[in-house]
Amino acid sequence: MKRVPCMEAVVAVLESEGVDTVFGIPGAAILPFYAALQHSSIRHITVRHEEGGTHAADGWSRVTGNVGVCVGTSGPAGTNMITGLYTALADSIPMICVTGQAVTTKLHQEAFQAVDIVEIAKPVTKWAVQLKEPAQAPWVFREAFRVARSGRPGPVLIDLPIDVQRGTCLYDPELDAPLPVEVRRPLPQVVSRAVDLLTAAKRPIILAGGGVIIAEATEELRELAEHLQVPVQVTLMGKGAFPEDHPLFAGMAGIQTQTRWGNAAFLDSDLVLAVGARFGDRHTGDLDVYRRGRRFIHVDVEPTQIGRVFEPDLGVVGHAKPVLAELAQEARDRKPAGAPGKWVRKVGELRRTMARRDDFDDVPIKPPRVFKEINEHFGRDTTFVTAIGLYQIWSGQFQTTYLPRRYLVCGQAGPLGWEIPAALGVKCAYPERDVVVVVGDYSFQFLMEEIAVAAQYRIPFVIVMINNEYLGLIRQAELPYEMNFAVDLHYGEGGIDHVKAMEAFGCPARRVEVPGDLADALAWASAEAERERLPVLVEVMVEREANAAMGPSLEAIKEFEPLPELISVDWSD
Repeated sequence: MKRVPCMEAVVAVLESEGVDTVFGIPGAAILPFYAALQHSSIRHITVRHEEGGTHAADGWSRVTGNVGVCVGTSGPAGTNMITGLYTALADSIPMICVTGQAVTTKLHQEAFQAVDIVEIAKPVTKWAVQLKEPAQAPWVFREAFRVARSGRPGPVLIDLPIDVQRGTCLYDPELDAPLPVEVRRPLPQVVSRAVDLLTAAKRPIILAGGGVIIAEATEELRELAEHLQVPVQVTLMGKGAFPEDHPLFAGMAGIQTQTRWGNAAFLDSDLVLAVGARFGDRHTGDLDVYRRGRRFIHVDVEPTQIGRVFEPDLGVVGHAKPVLAELAQEARDRKPAGAPGKWVRKVGELRRTMARRDDFDDVPIKPPRVFKEINEHFGRDTTFVTAIGLYQIWSGQFQTTYLPRRYLVCGQAGPLGWEIPAALGVKCAYPERDVVVVVGDYSFQFLMEEIAVAAQYRIPFVIVMINNEYLGLIRQAELPYEMNFAVDLHYGEGGIDHVKAMEAFGCPARRVEVPGDLADALAWASAEAERERLPVLVEVMVEREANAAMGPSLEAIKEFEPLPELISVDWSD
C-alpha cells in the first residue's frame, strides 16, 4: 500500500463519495487540505463568508440528496459555520464542515485563531470530531459520510490541526469504498396494524413531511394514496413530495404556511398517517385543536422522534421508502384499488370553494399577486429557494409545487440570508435547471455579499424580492403588543436601492411597482439571467403593512385580505 499525504487520501474519499463541488474560504490553518484539493476533480467555489459557504453546501445537498461539503480555516471560520450546521441539523440535511486548526501542541496556549470548535459544534451536529492522527484521516472522513447519511440525516464537523494535515498515511483508493448505510425496515405486524387503521377510517389523510423527499419515497407515497384513495397533505418541508395538481392533493395544514382548505380538510379528518414529519409547532399550533377528533400513525426513521411532541396511536419506526412500499403492498394484498369516494370528493370541493384570492390589481402591489405571477411564469421543473419571513409564509400559502427537491426552504432554524448562498449550491449541482430565489429585502441584506460569488463564477438565477421595507413578520407579530417598534427599514427615498446594489456587483436588476408590470419583468429576468450568466433581481415594491393569514390554532386563522365568496356544499348524503 502506498504512503501518501493524508490530505490526498481525504480528497480521494470526497471524490469517491460523489462530491464534485466544495464551498469554502482558504486560510493558513487549512492549506495542506487545499494543496491536495487543487489537484483533484473537485470544483472549489470561494465564498465571501463561511456561513454563506455552509448554506451553499446545504443547498447543494438538498437538491442532490448527497452530502454537501464546506471548508474553512481555524477560529472564526468555524464559529461562522455554526448557524449553517444548526440549519442542516434542524432540517435533516447531510453535510460535512471541515475546519483547519492550530498546531495540536498550541491548543492549550490560546494560540492565534485556535478555538475548541468541536465542543462548540457538538450541540448542532450529529458528530463533531478532531482528527488526532494522520493514519485516521481517510477513515474518519468515511465515517463522517456514513453518519451524515444514516438514520435521520444531518451535519458533521471535522477539525483538522495543521500538523496532522501535514502527515502521511497508507492508502489505496482501489481498496476503499463508501461505508454501507442501514435502511431501517418496519416490522410486518406494525405495517399490518397501520393498514387496519387506514382502511377502518372514514376520513383519513396522509401527511407527507420532508422525510418523504429525503428518502426518495415520493413514488411509493403516490402509489399508496392512489390505491387507497386517501387524500395527501404536505408540510412546508414536504412541499414537492406530492404534485399539487393531483386530484388527491389536500393542501397544507398549519398556523402559518397553510391553505384555508387544507386546514378545513385536516380538521374534518379522523385519521392522520404522518410520514417523515416531526409535528413542528408552526404546523400544529394548539395541540388540543390539532389532535382533537382524530387518530395518528407516526412513521419516522428516528425512534426518538416518535412521541416527542405527542403520543401517536401507532408508532412505526422505519425508512419512509420501505415503509410506504410495504404499506402499499399490504393494501394491495387486501383489496383492489379504490375509486374516489365521498371523502375525496369533499376535499376536492373544499379546494374549489376555499382558495384565497391572488388576483389583486391594487397599487401598492399585494403580495399574493406576486406569487400568482410566479406560478404562471415559471415551469414545473423550476427549483425555488426561500428562507424565513412573511415572504416564506406567502410562498407556502400560494406557490404551487409539483416535483421533489424543487422547493427548498430552511424550515426549522429559519436563518435570514439563507436563500442566496443556497441557490448557489443548487445551481452548481444542476447548472441546466431554472433556479428562482424568493427573498425579502431584509433577508437579502444578510448575505448579499454572496451575489459577488455568483457574479464571479457566472452562476445565473432569478431573484424575486418581496420588498415591504420592514421586518415584516416581526412587525405583524408586534400587533398584539400594540406597537410598531424597531422594525421599519424605510429611510431616505426608500431604504437601500437594491437595483443599484445589484449593479454594483455587475448584475442586472429591475424594480416593479405596479402589478401589470410583473409578467414582463419576470420574463426579462429569466432571459437576462440566461443571456448574461448572472443573477438577476426583480425587486417588487409591495404594500408595506400587508399581513399574512395566521393564528394560534388550525381553527383560528385570521385572514387579512378579502376572500372569494364561499360556496356552500351539502354533504348530508
